[in-house]
Amino acid sequence: MFKKIIKGSRKHSKSDSTDASSRPPRSGNTGLDLNPNLVVNHASRPGQGAPTSTNSSSPVVPPPMSAVEPLPLLRDTPVSERQNLFMRKLQICCFLFDFTDVLKSAREKEIKRQTLLELVDYIQSGSGKITEICQEEMIKMVGINIFRSLPPASHENTGQGASDPEEEEPYLDPTWPHLQIVYELLLRYVVSSDTDTKVAKKYIDHSFILKLLDLFDSEDPREREFLKTILHRIYGKFMVHRPFIRKAINNIFYRFIYETERHSGTGELLEILGSIINGFALPMKEEHKLFLVRALIPLHKPKPIAMYHQQLSYCIIQFVEKDYKLADTVIRGLLKYWPLTNCQKEVLFLGELEEVLEATQSAEFQRCMVPLFRQIARCLNSLHFQETAAICGIHLFSHF
Repeated sequence: MFKKIIKGSRKHSKSDSTDASSRPPRSGNTGLDLNPNLVVNHASRPGQGAPTSTNSSSPVVPPPMSAVEPLPLLRDTPVSERQNLFMRKLQICCFLFDFTDVLKSAREKEIKRQTLLELVDYIQSGSGKITEICQEEMIKMVGINIFRSLPPASHENTGQGASDPEEEEPYLDPTWPHLQIVYELLLRYVVSSDTDTKVAKKYIDHSFILKLLDLFDSEDPREREFLKTILHRIYGKFMVHRPFIRKAINNIFYRFIYETERHSGTGELLEILGSIINGFALPMKEEHKLFLVRALIPLHKPKPIAMYHQQLSYCIIQFVEKDYKLADTVIRGLLKYWPLTNCQKEVLFLGELEEVLEATQSAEFQRCMVPLFRQIARCLNSLHFQETAAICGIHLFSHF
């Protein structure tokens, strides 16, 4: 009898373990607040008494999907199954569609759009922290959607010479209905308090950042606006990436100044830098001063400066206000790249010079006043816009 009891208990334990490992799909109550203690913050380490998750809740990368089909909503799925469902939804979002034909694959496009919106809501609501493998797959999905060859610029398409960028109609990417939500998902992931940088930096790495920076040359202003916000957030959250991001932006500027003289995202990159410069600690590092001399001041050289001059001027003023000794360097830099025949560009230079002089100390002004006054005199004698130059000259002189 004793042997039968022992044998019976072994059978029960075996069946219990089989049921736990098979993890059959469940239905019924959603249970959003089922057991919040099962999730451990990525930044923390489980203590001795902390509850640990079982192997049955660990998500596994599902096999590739052959078609786009609607899946159950995450909020209607038991907590233990959400991570696996999250992975399947990521697979749906990896399908790319042709948006040149609005009617083509309309049903599949809508399924993907709704799935992306659900993922954004899931990340933003913080209803469930996603595991590391889910984060890896999500960043892969983001890359599949946003990292692509940008269409050629309009002047490259027609074979004509480059026209004034201000006069061109902005290009609007037809894939934006999906692209916008993918960018929103990436932004929500980066800014989420649940995102642990120690984990996220494995996937938002140098290669990812370089590809992100390449997209700043997109002619779609909506895309550049999202990129600006995302890169700024990455710079703020991932301290380990800050020097690399500054150097990469430097290289973009060098290529723009000395090779192409055409880049759609110069203004957005300068806008990010304006915020970065504002946070520079004092005394200012030598590398930051070199950035001013080698990148920012030479940005006054390219012809399309009007497209980004406001942001450039802000960056320059930030440097002078932080370290007044840089005023001489900035003024001499402006004089070096002073336009000879471009009246509109000359007006921009005069306006910027006025702002620089407002932040300039007398000692620094005396070092550069001779070449400065010579240039002002040439402006006053200019036949192109003598009246405007005279007004600007009066404003300049009023500071001293």
